[in-house]
Amino acid sequence: MKIGYPCINWSLECKGNRTFRLRSYSVKRLKETVENNLDCLFKILKYNLDHNILFFRISSDLIPFASHPVCKFKWQRFYRKEFKKIGDFIKKYKMRISMHPDQFVIINSPDKKVLARSIKELSYHAAILGAIGLDASAKIQLHVGGKYLDKEKSLKSFIERYQKLSPSIKKRLVIENDDKIYNVADCLRVHRQTRVPILFDVFHHSINPSNLNLTKILQKIKKTWKKKDGILMVDYSYQQQGKMKGSHATSINIKDFKKFLKLSRPFDFDIMLEIKDKEKSAVKAIKTAKSDKRFIKRVILKKEGEI
Repeated sequence: MKIGYPCINWSLECKGNRTFRLRSYSVKRLKETVENNLDCLFKILKYNLDHNILFFRISSDLIPFASHPVCKFKWQRFYRKEFKKIGDFIKKYKMRISMHPDQFVIINSPDKKVLARSIKELSYHAAILGAIGLDASAKIQLHVGGKYLDKEKSLKSFIERYQKLSPSIKKRLVIENDDKIYNVADCLRVHRQTRVPILFDVFHHSINPSNLNLTKILQKIKKTWKKKDGILMVDYSYQQQGKMKGSHATSINIKDFKKFLKLSRPFDFDIMLEIKDKEKSAVKAIKTAKSDKRFIKRVILKKEGEI
């Protein structure tokens, strides 16, 4: 079990998700921004290693406008050395990496322009993970999409379009249950026809549940992951009190986290904390999980010379 957080480290001065407005686009501006983002990503990974945080979600903004027609810059070739440095570090210390395109990436959209942009964006995400040199266990997570007045038709649309995606995308794509439309049971239906792995979002399940309990969910979802995919990924958060329904927690509630660890045994999975204070909650969660046999194995390996 590895525990991590997404995109930003609030303890560091740098930010690895800097971008700029399209009207300000220039190759010079792009290079300056990408160099900052790659440098910051490496600093984040080193911070994570020092704190035994071995799971991280890379920001989609790593290469601004990479999927936009304005970008003709060959960033993969230009930053080959930087990507190799990052990839070598990740592989040396057995870190787990993921990415999560934004809410506008929707492959079951009835709008052909949205579909085309979404596929380009997924290709960009796959290219990032490929440039870093990561295997198929580095995943791109995506929601099934919208309902568009007909949930059944829209679900079938996702299945049909998934089948036509490029192998470079399909080998990395996983779907997650969302908090409004497609729950775990819906995702399992998609899997049965596509074999796409399912990422379990604990918080979304609490808002948009299926008729399955946690044990049954983990039993079924675990089977959707093949050896090449790595172990199951889980997103963990909960409702922030006093905020609109669906608002993620500001900081981890250790009592709730302990309960989740207990209820989820004996299933092994990597946990992405979708909690707003990022690395601060990750450090607390790791301290809590050290008593869990699923996590302690990683600590033992580290002490015995993994690093």
